[in-house]
Amino acid sequence: MSRRRHSDEGDAGSQPHKRRRTSEPIEIEDRLESLICRVGEKSTSSLESNLEGLAGVLEADLPNYKGKILRILCAVARLLPEKLTVYTTLVGLLNARNYNFGGEFVEAMIRQLKETLKSNLYSEALYLVRFLSDLVNCHVIAAPSMVAMFENFVSVTQEEDIPQVRSDWYVYAVLSSLPWVGKELYEKKDVEMDRLFNQIEGYLKRRQKTHVPMLQVWTAEKPHPQEEYLDCLWAQVQKLKKDRWQERHILRPYIAFDSVLCEALQHNLPPFTPPAHSDDAVYPMPHVVFRMFDYTDAPEGPVMPGSHSVERFVIEENLHCIIKSHWRERKTCAAQLLSYPGRNKIPLNYHIVEVIFGELFQLPSPPHIDVMYTALLIELCKLQPGSLPQVLAQATEMMYMRLDTMNTTCIDRLLNWFSHHLSNFQFRWSWDDWADCLTQDIEKPKPKFVKEVLEKCMRLSYHQRIVDIVPPSFSALIPANPVCSYKYEEETEIPLPGLAMATTVSNAIKNRASNEEILIVLKDVPNPNQDDDDDEGDGFNPLKIEVFLQTLLHLAAKSFSHSFSALAKFHEVLKNLTESDEGKLHILRVLYEFWRNHPQMISVLVDKLIRTQIVDCAAVANWIFSPEMAHDFTRFYVWEILHSTIRKMNKHVQKIQKELDEAKEKLEKQQNKKQRDSGDEEDMEKNSEDEEGQLEEQIERLQEKVESAQSEQKNLFLVIFQRFIMLLTEHLVRCETSGIDINTSWYKNCIERLQQIFLMHHVIIQQYVGTLENLLFTAELDHHILAVYQQFCALQL
Repeated sequence: MSRRRHSDEGDAGSQPHKRRRTSEPIEIEDRLESLICRVGEKSTSSLESNLEGLAGVLEADLPNYKGKILRILCAVARLLPEKLTVYTTLVGLLNARNYNFGGEFVEAMIRQLKETLKSNLYSEALYLVRFLSDLVNCHVIAAPSMVAMFENFVSVTQEEDIPQVRSDWYVYAVLSSLPWVGKELYEKKDVEMDRLFNQIEGYLKRRQKTHVPMLQVWTAEKPHPQEEYLDCLWAQVQKLKKDRWQERHILRPYIAFDSVLCEALQHNLPPFTPPAHSDDAVYPMPHVVFRMFDYTDAPEGPVMPGSHSVERFVIEENLHCIIKSHWRERKTCAAQLLSYPGRNKIPLNYHIVEVIFGELFQLPSPPHIDVMYTALLIELCKLQPGSLPQVLAQATEMMYMRLDTMNTTCIDRLLNWFSHHLSNFQFRWSWDDWADCLTQDIEKPKPKFVKEVLEKCMRLSYHQRIVDIVPPSFSALIPANPVCSYKYEEETEIPLPGLAMATTVSNAIKNRASNEEILIVLKDVPNPNQDDDDDEGDGFNPLKIEVFLQTLLHLAAKSFSHSFSALAKFHEVLKNLTESDEGKLHILRVLYEFWRNHPQMISVLVDKLIRTQIVDCAAVANWIFSPEMAHDFTRFYVWEILHSTIRKMNKHVQKIQKELDEAKEKLEKQQNKKQRDSGDEEDMEKNSEDEEGQLEEQIERLQEKVESAQSEQKNLFLVIFQRFIMLLTEHLVRCETSGIDINTSWYKNCIERLQQIFLMHHVIIQQYVGTLENLLFTAELDHHILAVYQQFCALQL
């Protein structure tokens, strides 16, 4: 809405001589927008009197500003769903005063609904459907036509050859509107609604739910079942129906105007046919409803609604809407959440904390950037210092207790949030309460979590601070002091191979030797592979890499900046040393050996090596799955590196693809221009042909680059999945032959990391499903591993 206003102002400003004449209408339009957007917020007057007053103002302005008022009302219906009933009441009052305007508004909403569905804006479309359904309560839309629209929505479940996620969305759109309008529709059209319910029930019974295990935050069903979203909503609506559609939580301002609204003439919705399925449609993915609290967790005050009560759905839905509307402004968002209508009837802090963590842990990815949730929770703690920190501490304690069954991806997000949160509160925490982790195997989830949290806290602080904040009993979990391990630092009894050369290289670097001079010095490093029969023995000299990189990193160990400068300065030497695949792998091994106590340094330097093309993405993947990294395989930083590597590869492909698309677009424009100007002079035509020729050559080159990059991208995923399959198969065979349980901490971590790769990069991996199925995820594969692939495929079925 604000964007539209700015563009309107820009249009007027482009004609300065007309500014005086147009400024007044623009001021009025801005005032109208402000009045409409702010209605329902804190005010000295009651909501009802504000609505009545606003309806009068808008009615008076309809003759001159009808188009603008329509646009604003359609926009708030789509973008401010948390004030849904406020705006439906406003539209109801306007319809009662001006029937034609009501009809135009309904038509505009239907047009907007069609556009949002065609544009894959399904969450906005959902709010529009809900808005239209609530207009039935305001006597704007006739109930039979709403039922007819819902019947058309549910008929999508009968379509053939469509993905399940399509019919899921249309069923969800109907069910999620019923808390608002179910009572009214059942009173007017009970037979048709019963038929609709039977159709929905039949659909829910036959739909497949293979995807559910991949999307659950916890694998355990106790203390709270982790239900699939449609199943949960169906149970809530069924209970609402059983309770004769009585709910006590939706704000319904239109009840106060019933005597006025019931006199209004109603409109019939035009017949609405859902747009046909197309291959480029992107439907919302299914999700699992996050549950952390129930009525027993909120010790005093109002009782928390049960998980199958529709009030729970309404509260959570409204809180999600507030976050969606205000997430960019954390202070506003926190204030809006805490001033939630009806806050005295519910344990609001518990609901807010559960909804925020539900979004943060949503799989495959949260609706907003992770750090937003940290900032929002900090802001909420500042606004409610007497109550919210206690609820947050209780939630953290609960999640710690349930770490054994928590999804590894969610544990990653939890430790990122918790360490960041602690850094804003002087790292204060009752660590002694978690002393139970000290008696467990270090690979178990609890000690592993504490160790990773402390390591992450160290990134946000420094080593001695972490030593000081935790009790001495936790010393085994404190991260190592992040110092380097330079193997050529001091002479040993048995001289290290390359020690003398390391001193020479060190002196040469200190004396500002050039890349060429360093390469000459390195020629004298003996090659331990010389006696091997390996054809590539001459090209790959591990000792040369060790001597040079260990020495270079040692001289630049002072800071990240020093290390970056060193790698940049001797880029040519490093490229020369890593011409072969073994060289690329070995440079990563040496880097790890040198900085093994400083995971953050390893992460940023691997990132730098990829950016400067000293190593490629496949080399990083092979290194992570190599035996040398087995000791750190389940550590957080390793997966941070792998996901960063995959993202870099994906961005590289997108960048070249974008360049290719732009070049094609430019050529098309050139050809269209040529057709239009075909009657012009010959020399212009010659210039045009030259330019076209250059563009065609450029397109050809870019096409080759795209194909090469996509091939590299596909190869990267093949390498990763192949290594996963090898590791997991070895583990399963070993357990089977030894007769031991496969479900070790390592296995849980590894299989969930495989799930994480599929989930976090699902859009890209979808492109290569055929190749993966033919080469790796075949029917012969162990069912434990194949199940993960099948869950992934089911996400968009």
